[in-house]
Amino acid sequence: MKVLKNEARENSQVYLEIEIAEDAFEAAVERSYKKNVKNINIPGFRKGKAPRKFIEKMYGEAIFYEDAINFAFPAAYDETIKELKLDTVSQPEVDIVTVGEGKGCVLSVLVTVKPEVKLGDYKSLKVEKVVAPVTDEEVEAEVKRAQENCARVTTVEEGTPENGDTVVLDFDGSVDGVPFDGGKAEGYNLELGSGSFIPGFEEQLVGKALNEEVLVNVTFPEEYHAENLAGKEAVFKCVMHSIIKKELPELDDEFAKDVSEFDTLSEYKADIMAKLTEKHEAEATQDYENTVLEKAAELMEVELPAVMVENQIDSYINDMRYRIESQGLSFDQYMQFTGMSESVLRDQMRPQAEKGAKVALLIENVAKAEGIEATEDDINEEIKKLAEGYGMEEDKVREIVMGNAEAIKQDIEFRKTVKFLVDSAAC
Repeated sequence: MKVLKNEARENSQVYLEIEIAEDAFEAAVERSYKKNVKNINIPGFRKGKAPRKFIEKMYGEAIFYEDAINFAFPAAYDETIKELKLDTVSQPEVDIVTVGEGKGCVLSVLVTVKPEVKLGDYKSLKVEKVVAPVTDEEVEAEVKRAQENCARVTTVEEGTPENGDTVVLDFDGSVDGVPFDGGKAEGYNLELGSGSFIPGFEEQLVGKALNEEVLVNVTFPEEYHAENLAGKEAVFKCVMHSIIKKELPELDDEFAKDVSEFDTLSEYKADIMAKLTEKHEAEATQDYENTVLEKAAELMEVELPAVMVENQIDSYINDMRYRIESQGLSFDQYMQFTGMSESVLRDQMRPQAEKGAKVALLIENVAKAEGIEATEDDINEEIKKLAEGYGMEEDKVREIVMGNAEAIKQDIEFRKTVKFLVDSAAC
């Protein structure tokens, strides 16, 4: 491997020309031949037995080049990135400059790297931490949640549903009389008033009779993720088979005994107040840290590559997908029920993603500027905490995590840098 060109371009892009030596490329071509020969017929030879030269003569020497480049490029690219110490944030765009027998191969690569950052005066930043007081309404809401959790659930097959009831229903949707994908289900549990479905859907089921067809008319949002349905009027044929109702317990001392370690409702509420106070303190600390990081990032001078923002959005969506699917609902179903398209979702996430990408650059560059590193003691302390948390021997944890030592170091350095910035900004 040899780097023939290394040029910085606009928007944090780097243009490279990488030469793969003739012997290395020849080995890759031979590997490509061995992979593909079994699928090639040449008159006079059994299938898969034709010599490479005969195949190249009949089809041209380039027949094996595509796979050969795919075999040879990754190692050459990785070696180049390490040699030039490039911190890339995008997949490389690869093109052929020259290739041929006796010439080896020269490839052009266009890749985005982390941008140059000019830190602002982050050490002079001052931010006040504000803790919101706990209100009586918050305490009552917690009591209400506990009451809901202790509700006795009964299923009835007569009467009409009210807001807050869950109905078991079948539905079959159509637009202009034509069914559409995802518009049909049987035995679906839907809580009326939850806002889970398309706006206007749930309200039309309230007060309707069981086991009778109800026609629900809705209009899909203009920004609906399925373009063929966006803005369209739809009709759902619905049949509710049963109603799942909740019977709430009385809010008295007996209720407090059932849901807590306390003998009276007033003691239970006092404990809720104390826990909410701790929660508010933790939330204020998190908000304070976020504010410090965002304000310090605003002081930076940086031209943020678009790909870094898109990568951050991808991370947000993957986290969101995991949370939704862990609750038993597919991401596609969630998008359909909420009337959201991925493009709209990405647009909504973009401002926060820009902040997230800038904060990541901030922390990385402050760590470098301040010489913040993970020491051996830091790593040992991290291993000790992990061992205690998982109830394992420290040596066993060390054996597991040290295979990913760089990630452990980066995580420690990240936290140390955040603490440095937060402590510096304290009023």
